[in-house]
Amino acid sequence: MKELPPTDSHPDRPPRERHREPLDVHLILRRETAGGPEVLMSRRAGAVYAAGLWHLPSGHLDGPHEDVVTALLREAREETGVVISPADVRAAVTVHHRGPGGRSRTGFFFEVRRWRGDPRIAEPQVCDAMDWARLDALPVGTVAYCKAGLDAYASGARLAVHFQRPGDEIAYDPAADRLHMVPGVDIAPPAGRPRPGARDSAESAAEGGRAPAPAGRAAPVGGGRRAMARLRAARPVAAAPGGQEVPRERSGGGDGGAGRTSAPPDGSDA
Repeated sequence: MKELPPTDSHPDRPPRERHREPLDVHLILRRETAGGPEVLMSRRAGAVYAAGLWHLPSGHLDGPHEDVVTALLREAREETGVVISPADVRAAVTVHHRGPGGRSRTGFFFEVRRWRGDPRIAEPQVCDAMDWARLDALPVGTVAYCKAGLDAYASGARLAVHFQRPGDEIAYDPAADRLHMVPGVDIAPPAGRPRPGARDSAESAAEGGRAPAPAGRAAPVGGGRRAMARLRAARPVAAAPGGQEVPRERSGGGDGGAGRTSAPPDGSDA
């Protein structure tokens, strides 16, 4: 495939650079406690963005030679001293974020539940505190971007948009919550697992004294000739020339998506 040029070459408008934005990675180091799940948080300090606020251990990719998982392992080691195996990294959520200053970025949040070493402040010049926080009770003064990612993660979302507006605070403000979670696709269940609604059909059949129908086969509506008569009566009809109604044959291969609808995306300003 031929690579497109880096500029917009439309003849009716002047060339312009393609939009580019930073990529960053966020470590959700998670542990289970009697009070609920906790995540490791660090307080930023020094000459850095959001100094004095709490954030997940995080950082940017060093360049095109580094993928997001490699960057996460490096940042975890540099900031917290823990060593993580790539096999223990789990994709949590991706957040498209825009800060109050108008610059956007894409953040990849990863969950890790196994690691080696005890977390510690490994970069005191940019971090002056580190502690565990309950996932449902993050500390006051948490960066809004970080809070959005953790809220989306806790809800099970895989993609979220968090576009702040001019004048919004860097720290999370409940009155200016800009998080918008993007719904995911419906994934077909693996082979051998009943589809949604199959359990309800089985329970209904059991209440009626019948055995549930095998997967992929319609439940019987009765016995013998009466069942066949009901099935014929339920077959859709189509108008033939002259006004006579004739049965319409059903086509195989499922419904092909007929009757399915999808909710329109939220048109409000993120």
